[in-house]
Amino acid sequence: MFEKTSILRYELVGMVFIIILGTLLHFTFELSGFQELVGVFSAVNESVWEHLKIAFMPSILFAIIEYRYLYKRTNNFFFAKALGIYAMMVIIPVIFYTYTIFIEHNLTIDILSFMFAIIVGQLVSYKMLTFKKLSKNLRLISIAALLILGLAFVVFTFYPPQINLFQDPVTGDYGIINHLH
Repeated sequence: MFEKTSILRYELVGMVFIIILGTLLHFTFELSGFQELVGVFSAVNESVWEHLKIAFMPSILFAIIEYRYLYKRTNNFFFAKALGIYAMMVIIPVIFYTYTIFIEHNLTIDILSFMFAIIVGQLVSYKMLTFKKLSKNLRLISIAALLILGLAFVVFTFYPPQINLFQDPVTGDYGIINHLH
């Protein structure tokens, strides 16, 4: 097995990569002149769902980069990545919906919760990468779970369910539809 400190280094670099790229993806849709293709990977509004997307997309990209270096040197690569990413997907809305019960929406808390979710997700990933080998069935389930989540981000960019998670609290809109010409 690859040395634990080397794996930890990859996951720490991943934290920085995901936070920086995720932050940039918050603005790229608007900066692109509202290009549909850019909207598939970027936040198209201020909904909680779109903030999950800007955590997911860089996490998947970093996992693809890591795959080359870590897959054969670690345990449970796909399970570790899926568990870490799903942890991020849970933490962000839990913090958002919890704090907004008590106080009004706060950009600083949103940014800190995004960063916290990425850090925890990458640490979960690290723990699973260095954990004993698990069932090979988890590999297929994990790949499927990531593909389903990725597909959901693409589909719900264009056809979001009309529920609070997908609603832009600033405009009241859902998804990309009002930005298309």
